[in-house]
Amino acid sequence: MAPPAARLARLSRTVSFSACHRLHSKSLSDEENQKLFGKCNNPNGHGHNYKGKELLTHVIDPVSGMVINLTDLKEYMREAIMEPLDHKNLDKDVPYFAEVVSTTENVAVFIWENLKKLLPVGTLYKVKVYETDQNIVIYKGEETVSE
Repeated sequence: MAPPAARLARLSRTVSFSACHRLHSKSLSDEENQKLFGKCNNPNGHGHNYKGKELLTHVIDPVSGMVINLTDLKEYMREAIMEPLDHKNLDKDVPYFAEVVSTTENVAVFIWENLKKLLPVGTLYKVKVYETDQNIVIYKGEETVSE
């Protein structure tokens, strides 16, 4: 009898974190920032209850029956997302955002880069960040768009 074929599966896990930020680009004047970001440029910032959903894809291990041990994934997400972002002022407490505007798009990139360092190579498929129920960013590690 032939060995069973390798099966590919996708696994997701969601975490929730709260953070505040101010959308403000150092490359723009105060007037340009106000025009571009509106109320999100409030000098005192504003907050969100974000949800981060990570999707992994990998061959199901024939011995364990898993894509990844969920206990390990939970720890990776704690280290990559919760520790640096939860209950933080993104612009003041997270060094990455000192030079990068703390948009949800850039939060997704930050999470991707942090998780990529911890997860087994090639398993991270996409990061989905919910700023609100209506505003969602999906990032799959793309750096540029081909013309």
